[in-house]
Amino acid sequence: MYPSPVSGLGYTLFSGGNLIGSDCVEQGMSRRVIHEIMARQDGVITRDQACAHGVSTSAIDRRVRSGEWRILGNGVYLRADRPHTAAVRLRASVYGAGPGATAWGPSAAWWHGLCERPPARAFVTIPHHRTLGRGREVTLRRRDLDERDVVTVRSLAVTSLPLTVLEAAVELPDGSVLMDRALQRRTSLTALEAAHVRNSGRRGARSAHRLLCVARAGGHSEAERVLYRLLRGAGLTGWRAHAMSCGFEIDVVFDDARVAIEVDGWAWHRDAHRHRRDAERQNILVNAGWHVLRFTWHTLTQEPDEVVRQIRAALNRPR
Repeated sequence: MYPSPVSGLGYTLFSGGNLIGSDCVEQGMSRRVIHEIMARQDGVITRDQACAHGVSTSAIDRRVRSGEWRILGNGVYLRADRPHTAAVRLRASVYGAGPGATAWGPSAAWWHGLCERPPARAFVTIPHHRTLGRGREVTLRRRDLDERDVVTVRSLAVTSLPLTVLEAAVELPDGSVLMDRALQRRTSLTALEAAHVRNSGRRGARSAHRLLCVARAGGHSEAERVLYRLLRGAGLTGWRAHAMSCGFEIDVVFDDARVAIEVDGWAWHRDAHRHRRDAERQNILVNAGWHVLRFTWHTLTQEPDEVVRQIRAALNRPR
C-alpha cells in the first residue's frame, strides 16, 4: 500500500512521514501529462499546450537547449527520440498555423485514410482574417469553415469527411476514384451534396459539381460517350455501338477483329449482384470467341491514351 497524501500549504505530507514539496508533485504531474499529449500526437506538442499544463516558457527553452525537444516551427516541438514522419510534418504545419487552422484536401484525405500516401505538400486552411507567410512545403488558403465541416481526428483538426472527399477529388489526379471509393464505404451522395452547397464558393467547386453529377447518374452513359470520342479521335474505324451477341448488348464491337469493349460507370452504383452478373456475361462472351476489354469511367477520362493503346493492341493481336 502506498501512503496516503495530505495536502498542506506549500507541501504534501504523506502518512509515512515524508514531506514532498507540492511544486515537485505538480512538476511530476505536468511531465506525465506532457508525455501523454506527445504520445497522442506522434511526439509533437505546441508551446500553448505545454504552458497550459504547467510548463513555463523558460522550461520549454531548457528542453530545446538540452536537445530533449526539437523545434519544428512556430511554437511547435518534437521529442528528440521520435522520427520526423509525414504525420509529424502535417501536425507541425497545422499546429504552427495557429488556432482554427485545419488540414484540407489531399492532406485531410490521407489523414482520414482515404488514400495511402501523404501529399508532398501540406494543405492547410487558416481563418480568413489571419495573415501568414506561405511556406515552400505548405499549400495555404484562407477560408472560414462552417463548424459542421471541421472535425478532430487523432488530435488534429481536419475538414469533415464529405468536404474532404469533394476537395481532394479535384486536387488529386485520381480524385474521381477516391470519391467513388468513398461513396462505396465511407459517405453518401446526400452528405457530399450538402457539403458542396455549404461551400459553393470554394476553389474547385465547379469541377466538384461535375463529379457529383456524374456520380449521381452513375457514369455509364458518359463513359460510353467518352469512348466514342476516343475512337473517333484515334481514327479507328470498323466499330459499332450497342451490338447484340449471345443475348447481350455490347457497348462497342469490332466485328472483324472479334473485339468487344464494355464500359463501366462508377463502382458505387454496382452491387454484388450486378458485379456477379457482369462477370458471368464476360465469361460467356469470351467463350463465344470475343476478345473482351473493359474500361471504367475513371480510366476513360484519366488515361485516354492508354485506353487507345490497349484497343489498338487488341485489334492487332495475332488471330
